[in-house]
Amino acid sequence: MATHPIRFGIQTGQQNVEWAQMLDLWRKADAWGYDSLWNFDHFYAIFVPPELPCLEGWTTLAALAQATSRARVGTLVGGNTYRHPSITAKMAATVDHISGGRLNLGIGAGWFELEHRSLGIDFKTVPRRLAALDEACQIIRGMLTQERTTVEGKHYTVRDAMGNPKPLQRPHPPILIGGTGERVLLKLVARHADMWNASSSAPRMRELIELIRRHGDTVGRDTEQIEKTVLMPLCYRAPVERQQFMCQLIAGMRQTTPENAREQIMIGEKQECLDCVERYVSAGVTHFIFMTMTPYQLDEIQAFAEEVIPAVRAA
Repeated sequence: MATHPIRFGIQTGQQNVEWAQMLDLWRKADAWGYDSLWNFDHFYAIFVPPELPCLEGWTTLAALAQATSRARVGTLVGGNTYRHPSITAKMAATVDHISGGRLNLGIGAGWFELEHRSLGIDFKTVPRRLAALDEACQIIRGMLTQERTTVEGKHYTVRDAMGNPKPLQRPHPPILIGGTGERVLLKLVARHADMWNASSSAPRMRELIELIRRHGDTVGRDTEQIEKTVLMPLCYRAPVERQQFMCQLIAGMRQTTPENAREQIMIGEKQECLDCVERYVSAGVTHFIFMTMTPYQLDEIQAFAEEVIPAVRAA
């Protein structure tokens, strides 16, 4: 049984897109009834030539939060390596005020090596990035909730750090951690996260959710409290050619077959999408976030909101 409401969101990576296009989509998706709206946190375009234009994440998020009024907003996910966590805490509190208390605070260990190397950002080893993320979560949570925060770690040290004003949301905006590392990352999810995000098939999501539960037993936390989210493409009632293209694209990205890739896409007619929702909900996922790329398929995004979302909520 789902312990969280079933929710739907849109993610717009701000690469190879005009500001006006992204602003228009966020306003429309907000009006169409999507529960959450997300951008990403990269300085270079990803999975395409990195020379393509790419707007910065947190500054666009602040502007988009001001331009919307209902959906929750966030970055899926913020790269911890890109900013000192005390700065992230200040930015998060500020955007929470700008949005009227609608921020979801996404964060992850960071992964895009090219960005780090060329921009002069320390690209730590995987174990060091994960250890830094652990310390960062302690600092961020502390600055969002405590009068003064002191953390003396191997990667960050703050002493009597003050974060004022506190966010509108109490005790703090939900912290979403993204990733699938079984031994360490998912233990950080069990320890720190209010939300978790991954991109995988329903059976694999079920396995990862069980691992989170086991880590929760170790750290002494009921992980049913954590909202499980999945990031996937949306290809609703699209022409066969576009469906085939999307399956091939995801198959290449995830090193699987087009047939298996189809199981990881919200694709096809209404009933196929309802079946997809049911598979993931049965696995423990309750929040579906659709990654969109330019050119935006506005007709598909609107039709899904008008036809599928009400059917899910009425069930």
